[in-house]
Amino acid sequence: MEAMDASISNSMAVEPGNSEANAPEVEGFRVRVDEIFQKVDKLEQKVDEIEQFYLNTSKNRPTTSKGSSIVKDKDKERHVPGIRKQKQEASRREKAAEKRMEELMRQLGTILRNLTQHRWARPFLQPVDVKGLGLDDYYEVIDKPMDFSTVKKQMEAKEYKNVREICTDVRLIFKNAMEYNDERSDVHIMAQTLLAKFEEKWLQLLPKVTEEETRREEEEAEAQLDMQLAQEAAHAKMTRDISNELFEVDMHLEELREIVVQKCRKTSTEEKRKLGAALSRLSPDDLSKALEIVAQNNTSFQATAEEVNLDIDAQSESTLWRLKLFVKDAMEIQSKAAASTGGNNDINDHSKNKNNNSSINNRRKREICDAIAKTARKRSKKPSS
Repeated sequence: MEAMDASISNSMAVEPGNSEANAPEVEGFRVRVDEIFQKVDKLEQKVDEIEQFYLNTSKNRPTTSKGSSIVKDKDKERHVPGIRKQKQEASRREKAAEKRMEELMRQLGTILRNLTQHRWARPFLQPVDVKGLGLDDYYEVIDKPMDFSTVKKQMEAKEYKNVREICTDVRLIFKNAMEYNDERSDVHIMAQTLLAKFEEKWLQLLPKVTEEETRREEEEAEAQLDMQLAQEAAHAKMTRDISNELFEVDMHLEELREIVVQKCRKTSTEEKRKLGAALSRLSPDDLSKALEIVAQNNTSFQATAEEVNLDIDAQSESTLWRLKLFVKDAMEIQSKAAASTGGNNDINDHSKNKNNNSSINNRRKREICDAIAKTARKRSKKPSS
């Protein structure tokens, strides 16, 4: 095993020459390899980003019937603006929606002004003077006090997001009064009457409120869908770019591989013989991988055929070097594995013989090794020129 490793390692020596003269060339080669590694690292980060995006997209797709109907109603072939334009459009749409909501609030404000001008509205214009009126139990009965002056201040400060929030507080004004005061009291009757007037006016405004809410919901769903499509388009482009960059990396690696082959000396007949012998000592899995290396540079070679005829002498220098490196690594792994198992090899071999798949692999290994040996014998019988 050590002799074989030494043989393969020695065969990797470059052509004779001045090592000092070759130093700049070697350094340049190393720099190019480092650049490729850095590029591959960046590509890996991009791939992770794309993978994470599609994982999140699959989790966050709309499942409700409303969301599904919106997706179906959209023209799938329509032009979808980029992410930046989507954000600009979302900002424009948000401002337009705010203006429409301000108009609804203005109309509701008109209703409230008319209501506060009613002759019975005076008890509800300002906060209840709990201390002045001696209402010691007021906060025990009323959880959230409310009055028209408070509503007006919050409207001016734009603390309400929509008209429904205002409507809720207006109702609270009258319901608080009805809850704290006896139903036969004047305050209770005044609150009940004004509440009925407010509800009447609110019903007139409600269709516009509902229409705006529906429109807002549809616009938000559409914006979300368009943003998702824009993101998918951006990531699809990123995927294509990554594919092109990977192709360029493969081209650079192939170029470097050819440079290495050109700089290395040619494989001798003895080295080819030792390589063939080393192949016969590989495990079934490693032998299959070695045959795949041969098939990559030889389209006519059938690595998975029932009968394999591997001619070491017919292989290109590139294939031979790849085989040498692969065999060297594989044999080092086998040596470490053998050292770790120690005296248990017989037991392991016995266990492997019980495995049907392992038996098939071993049989195929023998067939391939026999083919290699057969080819070598044929060449040895040829008369030398």
